[in-house]
Amino acid sequence: MITGASSGIGLATAHRLLDRGWRVFAAARRLEAMESLRCRGAEVLPLDLADQASCRQLADAVSGQVGALDALVNNAGYGETGPVETMPIERARAMFEVNVFGLIGLTQMLLPPMRERRRGRIVNLSSIAGRFVTPGAGWYGASKHALEGISDALRLELHRFGVQVVLVEPGLIRTGFEAVSESSLQQQSTDPVWGPMMRRVAASWAEGFRRGSSPELVASTIVSALETSSPKPRYRCGSEAEALVLQRFIPTQLWDALVRQRMIG
Repeated sequence: MITGASSGIGLATAHRLLDRGWRVFAAARRLEAMESLRCRGAEVLPLDLADQASCRQLADAVSGQVGALDALVNNAGYGETGPVETMPIERARAMFEVNVFGLIGLTQMLLPPMRERRRGRIVNLSSIAGRFVTPGAGWYGASKHALEGISDALRLELHRFGVQVVLVEPGLIRTGFEAVSESSLQQQSTDPVWGPMMRRVAASWAEGFRRGSSPELVASTIVSALETSSPKPRYRCGSEAEALVLQRFIPTQLWDALVRQRMIG
């Protein structure tokens, strides 16, 4: 089962798994965008992670067909941008509803048959933003930090049941994330206090995403995490993912200064 399979990383992963002979359930809000998967034999299902009834309908459909999944790839998610001070709480809450509560809620529904069978693998798509944040993306980063934490707990809890939990932490990937967040960036760019910072942030992101890696690179990483006999707890991949290594060894004050120089000025 792959969520968010209508575009980007999810779509690329679904095609890669079909290439390798997996039976694929592909789920997303936009069924028409998954027609290429349906034509190749994937079972295409509607899913809105923010709607518990939609999650339950999906879980019941899958359980009715196969019982326990061999693998669940929690890829669906989205990002909003803006300073912490001015991001409307309802928009931040909506992001958490999808990126954290919806994702884990669906996992709770699909997990019991996997646990009872004592076999399975869960891959949660985090981000380098799940390990460190940048100005203008605090709420998005916080949602990914929360996903990292709950995934760590889930990995520890499920170990004795034979269900493995893996985090994939992509860097800058050409998935259209910057286009989705463009409207919120533009709205913030006129703010009298935060506008200059958000314009600098937007320029930095535009430059970074131009050099970004392809979704196929992340798809390849996910497939490796699914097919190896002993997966690592975390896989980092893609442009600028090496920053995760550097950040661990740099004092916080120095790291902050480097980020401010690049994104605030």
